Amino acid sequence: MLSRRGFLGTAALVSASAVSGRVQAANIPEAPMMDKATMQPPLHPSSGPDYRPVVTLNGWSLPWRMNGDWKEFHLVAEPVVREFAPGMKAFLWGYNGQAPGPTIEAVEGDKVRIFVTNKLPEHTTVHWHGMIVPNGMDGVGGLNQPHIKPGQTFVYEFEMRNSGTFMYHPHSDEMVQMAMGMMGMIVVHPRDATFRPVDRDFVFIMSTYDIDPGTYLPKVSEMTDFNMWTWNSRVFPGIDVLPVRLGDRVRVRMGNLSMTSHPIHLHGHHFAVTCTDGGWVPESAQWPESTVNVPVGAVRAFDVVADNPGDWAFHCHKSHHTMNAMGHNVANMIGVSPKDLAKAVGKLAPDAMAMGSRGMAMGDMEMPMPDNTLMMMTGRGPFGPIEMGGMFTVMKIREGLARDDYSDPGPYEYPEGTVAHLVDAPAGQAPRQGNPKKTDQPDEMKGMKGMDMKGMKGM
Repeated sequence: MLSRRGFLGTAALVSASAVSGRVQAANIPEAPMMDKATMQPPLHPSSGPDYRPVVTLNGWSLPWRMNGDWKEFHLVAEPVVREFAPGMKAFLWGYNGQAPGPTIEAVEGDKVRIFVTNKLPEHTTVHWHGMIVPNGMDGVGGLNQPHIKPGQTFVYEFEMRNSGTFMYHPHSDEMVQMAMGMMGMIVVHPRDATFRPVDRDFVFIMSTYDIDPGTYLPKVSEMTDFNMWTWNSRVFPGIDVLPVRLGDRVRVRMGNLSMTSHPIHLHGHHFAVTCTDGGWVPESAQWPESTVNVPVGAVRAFDVVADNPGDWAFHCHKSHHTMNAMGHNVANMIGVSPKDLAKAVGKLAPDAMAMGSRGMAMGDMEMPMPDNTLMMMTGRGPFGPIEMGGMFTVMKIREGLARDDYSDPGPYEYPEGTVAHLVDAPAGQAPRQGNPKKTDQPDEMKGMKGMDMKGMKGM
């Protein structure tokens, strides 16, 4: 939970280097911590320019204190336990109790002082991705600053020169530390509150992990073959929904520090990309989309008018990225005789169950699994299994939500006659032009019935 103790005190001005000595350390602001994995309420500013604060999916914004003209934050790099969804936890590295770390919010023109304490077993730094800062504050260990050794606290000082959406992450043993979850988002609000205002503002960061079923540690040397695709280190059904009031202008800010791009798709609406980590997109350069690709190491923000009520899917459109704990070496058994398949598999594993001959839909299936493992496709809706995982959630658009109400409004109540439904039709295959002969499978699969199952691999 949040701890705000110490945020009303004063602090001595310190240099942009290691913080040492009892006098200096006593004046470092206490680091707030978070032990919840649900979206926290927006952190409205208590002083300075007003702005519409963001909310972070399954996360929170880092409180600060004012010290004269400086806005002071405190990040603590440390090992954390992150629940990806109920039933699975991972041992990661992060900041202030979570991975990813808290969102940092400020205002264009703010002077910020960010203390970073290292409680990791190795050195680290923080790079302010996309931000224009003095060279000695850029956070590349060995190039722009000494590495922050375990137990040390460094301080970064700079002015928020540009509004927009940015990220933070280490530039010190980067392959390991980013693969372990060390990252976070930065939102710098325009000083002019009338510049492109929105009613709701969401933010999250994308990362990927390779964690063997039944284990807790990511494989930090993996480059391409991941099995957990996360938004803020959460997977469906553990990702927060996006509650939105009907008619709201909504901004969604997305950072990508995974190893591949993600085409993010929102159902039921068209939107415009309004901001990247390089700045605001001029209105004359925007065009309508329903999917936006977020490249590696980039930020994309889109604005949408929520004028279509309902529960709208919001997800990555790479199908493997909406699955959990997925194995990538499973043979395609569609069209293979289940009887022959079960007989062959049974010789090797008597308790195994033949699967895949009719597809892989498994929303209603229950089967034993290793501890600390999620089903590949899971989650339920009002009409049955949703059969998704990974980078998937729902934007829930409702009339009458309060301004700061971000609670889940529950399933959408569909007006009568607006849901796709079953119709009466002749049994078997529907008639087609020419009335081709009914067949259960393509001709090229018919020869598979008598095939020798001993040669099957990848089961």
